[in-house]
Amino acid sequence: MDNLPEILKACIKGDRIAQKRLYQLLADKMYGVCLRYAANEDEAKDILQDGFIKVFLNLKQFNFKGSFEGWVRRIIVNTALEKFRDKNYLFAVNMTQSYETGDSEYDHILSELSANDLLLLISELSPQYRMVFNLYAIEGYSHKEISEIMNIKEGTSKSNLSRAREILKEKISKHYCIPVNF
Repeated sequence: MDNLPEILKACIKGDRIAQKRLYQLLADKMYGVCLRYAANEDEAKDILQDGFIKVFLNLKQFNFKGSFEGWVRRIIVNTALEKFRDKNYLFAVNMTQSYETGDSEYDHILSELSANDLLLLISELSPQYRMVFNLYAIEGYSHKEISEIMNIKEGTSKSNLSRAREILKEKISKHYCIPVNF
């Protein structure tokens, strides 16, 4: 990013032009993050707006250690999670089904889909499955971290991920005529 430290310092001072520049630098990427958690585009825009308000309110807390984009991303993800907690969407389905630790056939199929196709399929998951899938598969959280974030048991996180993966396999098989062995 072009001269990020100066842009951030100006943003902290309340410079609206710098704030606009920072927003322009990151909005498209962060909107993509929002789309993964939102039920639709309008909800994603709300998450993005609320998230950037938090970014600007908390800029003084960024200590220039680590990735600024990663710091913003975490705020955006947390904003999405808060939105769903407020709506009581984050109830988790507790299943006794065992979970898979990996599925190379499934991973290969996912690699063949376009990012937009995959995002569309993920957006069709129920809120609780979408949250666990996004946090684990895309954001890289562990099941322990997800259990703490969502206030569920670690096993519930694992079973929700497993079920989300199964639903995605079914959707891929049905919509894209890709045979998937179960």
